[in-house]
Amino acid sequence: MGGRFLHNTGWILSLLGTVLLLAGSAGPTDVPEMAMPAGFVDAASVVPGLVVEMRYHGRNNFVGRPIAGYDQHLCLLTAEAAAALVRTQARLRPLGLGLKVFDCYRPMRAVRDFVRWARDLGDQGRKTQHYPGVDKSELFARGYIAERSGHARGSTVDLTLIDLASRRELGMGTPYDWFDPIAWPSSLAVPAPARAHRLLLQLAMTDAGFRPYEQEWWHFTLERERFADRYFDFPVRQPGPQTKGGN
Repeated sequence: MGGRFLHNTGWILSLLGTVLLLAGSAGPTDVPEMAMPAGFVDAASVVPGLVVEMRYHGRNNFVGRPIAGYDQHLCLLTAEAAAALVRTQARLRPLGLGLKVFDCYRPMRAVRDFVRWARDLGDQGRKTQHYPGVDKSELFARGYIAERSGHARGSTVDLTLIDLASRRELGMGTPYDWFDPIAWPSSLAVPAPARAHRLLLQLAMTDAGFRPYEQEWWHFTLERERFADRYFDFPVRQPGPQTKGGN
């Protein structure tokens, strides 16, 4: 009797473990690594002439301060996303144009930082610069802030076009991170040159394998993501001895 009970118990535990394993793998998962895993690269070292201006590493962003997890001024992406940007850059260069990135891989700790900020309705310091036409209490409902971000998968990038000769950004009708329908790529409320620049950016990116986001002219995700269901949380910093241990 005891042996049979132990045998059955072992079978039940084994089955339970299998169910839990399947449940855990059925949907997107957060991955809490502290060090950059294999498959990620420093995009600036791969994409010739890429201009990097990581807004969340500094204060020039909708929160108005450095964001959690952006330890260094780096654009980290999956190797596949960086390779696609190489193709985009090559198509733009004959036109005298290039790419400037504002955000690349975004750790989940940064996403949580955005969520905390959005829930603090008393902090309206950057409203004029980023969301003058939207009540801060509506940022979640309108999709400007969310509990998860595709950036945490490593194959999403926010960027714009620059003139290679002057290094100046081309006019896109709104600044980066402008929370308003006028920032939608399809908006007709911006001047014709801005619409043309948005279309050119979209064509160059989609031709290289990215898909656009309907509410942000600057936001693109690689169609064939390496980590389509994984959300990483390692900080933005160069791999090396300093990545070991806590943050």
